[in-house]
Amino acid sequence: MATDRAVGLARESEGPQRATLLELFLDLVFVAALALTSRTLAQHLDRVGAFQSVVLLLAIWWVWSATALVTDLYHAQGPPIFVMTLWVMLGTLLMAGTLPDAFSDRASVFAGAYVAIHLGRGILLVATLRNRAALLHPSRFVFWFLVSAVPWLAGGLATGSARGLLWTAALAIDYGSAWLRYPTPRLGRIPTSEYTVAADHLAERYQQFFTLALGDLILLTTLTYADNETTLGRTAALLLAFAATVLLWQIYVHRAGALLKATIESSRDPSRFVRSAPNTHLLMVAGVVAASAGFEVVIAHPTDHTEPWLAGIMLGGPALFLAGRVRFEYEVFSRVSRTRLVALLMLLVAGPALLLAPALVAGLTAVLVLAGVAVADAVRARGGPPEQPRPSM
Repeated sequence: MATDRAVGLARESEGPQRATLLELFLDLVFVAALALTSRTLAQHLDRVGAFQSVVLLLAIWWVWSATALVTDLYHAQGPPIFVMTLWVMLGTLLMAGTLPDAFSDRASVFAGAYVAIHLGRGILLVATLRNRAALLHPSRFVFWFLVSAVPWLAGGLATGSARGLLWTAALAIDYGSAWLRYPTPRLGRIPTSEYTVAADHLAERYQQFFTLALGDLILLTTLTYADNETTLGRTAALLLAFAATVLLWQIYVHRAGALLKATIESSRDPSRFVRSAPNTHLLMVAGVVAASAGFEVVIAHPTDHTEPWLAGIMLGGPALFLAGRVRFEYEVFSRVSRTRLVALLMLLVAGPALLLAPALVAGLTAVLVLAGVAVADAVRARGGPPEQPRPSM
């Protein structure tokens, strides 16, 4: 993208582009946000709770994803970006603190913090940049976040189902405008030629956030185990949760995760990855959040009957992760592993059977399916030369 080099914000195209300590510092607040999202889902295992958790996760993810793109375009060490990062941290902290009551007493605070994060970030960039071409991009962002601010703030003041409908519309504006490259009156869309990225930095940031999501799984399951009386069933459930964490990480990093940087660099259309990577990783992170909620319930009540919604998130979490990983693999290699498709089918078929089993069996089933995928990956890796990403058109 065109940037304002006069104020020293633009990243240089040469040299390593690694994530900074400031960016890792920013990620700390998202640990709390993801953990509270999972806990909210675990405490409201029904249709309404699932819908609300999806809305909350989409909002949290868009804050992180948009901020990651900004720090990819500009030096995080620059004073304006430093101030922006602290602003995002503060706003995310407010969002996380209101998550359990975001659809009730604290809706206006949650929505207000979300709007303030995005508008504040854009306004700061507009105020900092001097080059007219550089101003076009943050100006587009500000315009579209002003548009989505209306249903966000209206939803914060609304009650009942109207709040969910308004916030869903707001998220559709946020995600849709980004996918359409922010078409803005008089400014037009962001040209695809201006979607230049620091490949190693962007790849590292997505890998770091996925690892952070796995930290949510470890944190929630450990806290749940500590808060309950120690029994053989709970200990077994904790061990299963740990095994699931290791397997999710292993499946993510297998080949495609390690080659994400090379894929972005070799792509003839970097804009496609800039716009699709957030959605691909969102699916995988959503899978981890759902699995965290499921294992929290399993650890607390390992011998209880598996309710339909528990079976849904316990198997649906790994299924979401694998669906995102399938899409991720297709972006890197332009093909899909049959092993993952078989695993998705197994998770779907196992659901009804789990309704007759205790909760611990649901956790075991998810782990066994993930283990099968990981083993198949290992066997395939030993059987042939390392696969390289295919340049995309």
